[in-house]
Amino acid sequence: MRTAQEYKKLTIQEFTKAADIYESGNAGIYEMCKDDYPYIEAELEKVEYQDLLDCGCGTGPMISLLYEKNPSKHYTGIDITPKMIEVAKAKDLKGVDWIVGDCESLPFDEASFDVIICSNSFHHYPNPQKFFDSARRVLRPGGRLILQDYTAPSLILWFMNHTEMPIANLMGHGDVSAYSLDEIRIFCNNAGLKVEKLEAGKRFRMYLVARK
Repeated sequence: MRTAQEYKKLTIQEFTKAADIYESGNAGIYEMCKDDYPYIEAELEKVEYQDLLDCGCGTGPMISLLYEKNPSKHYTGIDITPKMIEVAKAKDLKGVDWIVGDCESLPFDEASFDVIICSNSFHHYPNPQKFFDSARRVLRPGGRLILQDYTAPSLILWFMNHTEMPIANLMGHGDVSAYSLDEIRIFCNNAGLKVEKLEAGKRFRMYLVARK
């Protein structure tokens, strides 16, 4: 079992290498992330917001899409990998803030955001409850967390966590764990977030909307 810092170091190493190709047509395993963007957009259309935080933003593909549609809102992206943020900043999106930081300990004041999105990075967080606790702290009352990541039926989930992810670690990836819907609900309950939507989708996807 690796320590939290070892997992985070692996994540930084992995995405430092991936940063330059992350949004290209040669993104490899990261190409699948693009399939999930429409879900985030659809959920955001249901939410009134001005200040949005993207946790594990990578090079900022999600913020770029949102900015193109509505540059008047205030977007902030945070990622633990400095190279990812460097590439995101090079886009020069006016008024967008890009922060190198840890999503388990968000470096923002309490009640700073109307909505937090997190897509395909949660399985890299070694202390998942800390992320939910931190997200609740920086959300405004009534604010929402929109999260998507991996899940699977129990037997497949066991295989993913005990075989697939350890192999990924050996290959230099920072994956930590995928979670069941019940575990996600417990994280939300412990953090004081009310689950509004929690479901499993195709291709082992999990979708969550939770409100402060």
